[in-house]
Amino acid sequence: MTGINQLSINTIRVLAADMVQAANSGHPGAPMGCAPMAHVLFTRFLKANPKNSKWLNRDRFVLSNGHGCALQYVLLHLMGYKVTMDDLKNFRQLGSKTPGHPENTHTDGIEVTTGPLGQGISNAVGMAIAERHLAATFNKPGFNVIDNTVYAIAGDGCLQEGVASEASSLAGHLQLGNLIVLYDSNGIQIDGSTKLGFTENVLERYAAYGWHTLEVADGDNDLDGLARAIEAAKAETDRPTLIKVETTIGFGAAKAGTEGVHGAPLGAESLAAVKALFDFDPAQKFSVADAVYDFYAQRAAEGARREDEWHALLAAYAQAHPELHAELVRRIEGRLPDGWEKALPRYSPADKPVATRKLSEVVLNAIAGLVPELIGGSADLTGSNLTRWKGAVDFQPESTGLGSYAGRYVRYGVREHGMAAISNGIAAYGANIPFASTFLNFISYAAGATRLSALSHLRVLYIMTHDSIGLGEDGPTHQPIETMAMLRATPNYLNFRPADGNEVSAAYLAALQHSDRPSVLSLTRQNLPQLEGS
Repeated sequence: MTGINQLSINTIRVLAADMVQAANSGHPGAPMGCAPMAHVLFTRFLKANPKNSKWLNRDRFVLSNGHGCALQYVLLHLMGYKVTMDDLKNFRQLGSKTPGHPENTHTDGIEVTTGPLGQGISNAVGMAIAERHLAATFNKPGFNVIDNTVYAIAGDGCLQEGVASEASSLAGHLQLGNLIVLYDSNGIQIDGSTKLGFTENVLERYAAYGWHTLEVADGDNDLDGLARAIEAAKAETDRPTLIKVETTIGFGAAKAGTEGVHGAPLGAESLAAVKALFDFDPAQKFSVADAVYDFYAQRAAEGARREDEWHALLAAYAQAHPELHAELVRRIEGRLPDGWEKALPRYSPADKPVATRKLSEVVLNAIAGLVPELIGGSADLTGSNLTRWKGAVDFQPESTGLGSYAGRYVRYGVREHGMAAISNGIAAYGANIPFASTFLNFISYAAGATRLSALSHLRVLYIMTHDSIGLGEDGPTHQPIETMAMLRATPNYLNFRPADGNEVSAAYLAALQHSDRPSVLSLTRQNLPQLEGS
């Protein structure tokens, strides 16, 4: 490996190490090890326009091992996103655009907030679902207006997390061929070698999930091998792909290949040695050659050209399919349909007592046809949560005979945590409003992801039923005693515990109108009277 590719990769490594050294905090190992795969992905495959990071049909990139975010910030800077060299120098500083883990609300080009391991790869599954659904809904012969790929980099820690297993299992079942995960297999985590507690055959596990699996033995140097693997993954349209990439954590550093390079600055002496090894001036900090900027600018220009082509296609689509075009534009802009709220049911004290979970079902039946961006499901409790409206079609591969990608009801199975993390990905993708449902007590299973819904300002509706000790004979294992306190203590949540039918309708109204926060609707199993003045 020589020339501009070698210079670019080493620039990424040195810049990331400079950032961590300047902050005296952070994780240099993953960026230095992942630099080759990330460079190949960004310069040869990723379809994106840095001048418009919200273009709907861009490819999505998720750094699931978010502690390695110096890697992503460097790439965003080189590509020309709104990440300056000064932003790189202010890595991990209060108020900077380059926080210690990626946050979608802080940094241009960051798709989702990651850091808690396993969340990012699960978000990527949600993004892949969103793309497949929108493609099935809007694409017509000659008009593939939605056709992007979702890429993720994930590490050993991500694939140890249960949430990743839940989401990956569902992704295999759903045959999400638009999802490609690069697995940074460096054999190291904070405690030391992965041999201490993670010795399974990951590729065989993912093959059992229904994934297409590939391997690149030399992720430190084999750029062509990396490119061939990604090309093979893109050619596989009926299965998600996991590419195991063998890398050296902290490549080039004195402690490369050990836990010592995972989560601490290299130190001045070691950093100087790295720079000398890569033919950089040890005395210079935050240095990027013009040739590297020029190389990445070429890819950025290609992304801008691709967006221009898409807008031309969209204009032709408007002529051929004006109603679909208008609907797609509305959803891209995040506008709710005009007058949808008029369908919300209203009640008086003369109406009979009804459980609020049943009243929620009435609302869903009333609005599902009017708010077609509403997509979601239950964690194997559909008959109890009452979340499947009349005429709903399941989101399933057509080959299963169980539904289609145009369907909007997701069968999550018993995967509460995965369901919530996937919902975050669907919301982050845009043009969809996801909902997720289970018993209120079991939102605790999903708390790692529901907390990120709030932190990320994502509109996810959590429809939680069986809200009290009155849920029946199941006993204390199912009784949500402390749950409401946890939810109410979480910033940026809308928490609703409606007392009758009008309050259920109002809860849905508020939940759908607030586009910048998640909502929890806590609903009863017991019948409740319709109140005076509600």
